[in-house]
Formats: sequence, structure tokens, C-alpha cells
Amino acid sequence: MEPQNARSRRTYAAILEAARAIVEERGVSDLTMGAVAERAGVTRRSVYLRFDSRTRLLTALFDHVNEQEGLAASLRPVHEAPDAAAALTAWAAHVARFHPRIARVARAVHAVTEHDADAAEHWRLVQADWRRLCRELAERTRGEGRLAAGWTVETMADMLQALMSFDVLETLVGLHGWTGDASASHLARLAHSTFLRP
Repeated sequence: MEPQNARSRRTYAAILEAARAIVEERGVSDLTMGAVAERAGVTRRSVYLRFDSRTRLLTALFDHVNEQEGLAASLRPVHEAPDAAAALTAWAAHVARFHPRIARVARAVHAVTEHDADAAEHWRLVQADWRRLCRELAERTRGEGRLAAGWTVETMADMLQALMSFDVLETLVGLHGWTGDASASHLARLAHSTFLRP
């Protein structure tokens, strides 16, 4: 839990910023409590007092990056959309806008999930969050009677989650040079034509 007094909050934030810098610059395999302490200018004991394991540190780091990059604001249009079609458009915009902001931290963690139990647990939590969002969209689509033939709530949620993969945006933006706006527009068009009953 984030500390309440100002000095503790500063230390907490410094530790998380140090962890983010290490992960983005060197990868999650170099994320040790000692390295974080040195980068943040605090003692190892200070790190351990706030995070008793790398899993807790990684989870807090992901939350910190989401907060710093504006996850709640990015998702608000999805939750406040007047109907399923508008929600899917907002979802596409969120993916195209927000995912590039967190990609380096997420990619660094994902790269070592097979060999690092802490990273694997972090990635499981990330995917669980994505799955909840996708299932909410699918349930809303079905609830409005708009779910296209051949799809169920589960299969629509599965496909939406797959489309949130960092590989998708990296292929479109990195390999093919799409802009964020183009990615959002075409991803929305794909979601509408695939999942919505005319």
C-alpha cells in the first residue's frame, strides 16, 4: 500500500521510478533490490520495507506506470460510451494511444516470463485486467442485442484480448509505419465489422 506521509511517498515514488528506469534501460532481469536502491539513492532496507518481493515491486511498478501514463483517463471513454459501438471505438483508441506508452516496461517483463516467476506473475495480472475489459465489452455487445452471428461473449473477449497484443501495434506502427490515429481508426473498423450485428 502506498505510504501516507510526504517523505515516505517521495521514497516510494523514487523506488518505482528507479525500477522503471532499470527495466526500460536494461530489462527486468537486472531489476534487483540492490540495483533499485542504488538508482533511487536509498538503502536496500528501504526497498524491502516497501516491497518484500520482486513480484510486489513489479506489480506496483505496473500500477505506477499505468497511473503516470493516464490509464484511468484513457479508459474512461470506454466505460462512459453510450452504446457498444461507441465503446468499441473508444477501446480501439485506448489501445492505439495507451499501449505504446507502456510497451517498454511490458515488453521487458514479458521477455523473461518463462524464466522469472515474478515476471510471469506480473504478466498474469496484466492479462487478467485486459481480459476483464474485453469481457465487459463483449457482454455489453450481447446485452444490446448487437453480437454478430458466430460469436459468443467468450470468443469475442478472446479475440479482443488478442488484438490488444503489443505485437499487433508493433507490426502496424513499427513495421508498416501506421500512425496512432490510423491504428485506432482501422482497429475500430475491424471490431465493428467483425463483432457487431448490422
